[in-house]
Amino acid sequence: MTSNIPTVETQMLIRKPVSIVFHAFIDPAITTKFWFSKSSGQLEVGKTVTWEWEMYNVSSGIQVKKIIPNKKITIEWDDPTTTVDFEFTALTDNSTYVVIKNYGFSQTGDDLIEIIKNNTGGFTTVLDGLKAYLEFGIELNLIGDKFPHIKQK
Repeated sequence: MTSNIPTVETQMLIRKPVSIVFHAFIDPAITTKFWFSKSSGQLEVGKTVTWEWEMYNVSSGIQVKKIIPNKKITIEWDDPTTTVDFEFTALTDNSTYVVIKNYGFSQTGDDLIEIIKNNTGGFTTVLDGLKAYLEFGIELNLIGDKFPHIKQK
């Protein structure tokens, strides 16, 4: 029996070894190059960290639920809380397939459609920025440029 759990799913091939791609999500010194602008620390199981998007004056508490090195990171975040899985599959010694799944939404109807649309676009942007940064060393500033009409610092 399969269940129809509303889920955001985005994916991207990154032409770097799985250890490098995985570490990019653990270490905020790297993650801030393509996603949030500030973090209270590295991801560790059982730890709560705060991610900030200073340009929008927004932050989110992240509860780290599971880390399987070079395979999977599971966090809970947002309000209301949802689960995000970051899955890493080494395709070759120098390429990694990343899948991000976000689920556990409490919204229904049009509100559910809106949050799924927004989160799909957001996680796609994260993977695009990750690819540019890890493969080419380019910081595209995608997150900062996504909503130029919102007052930025």
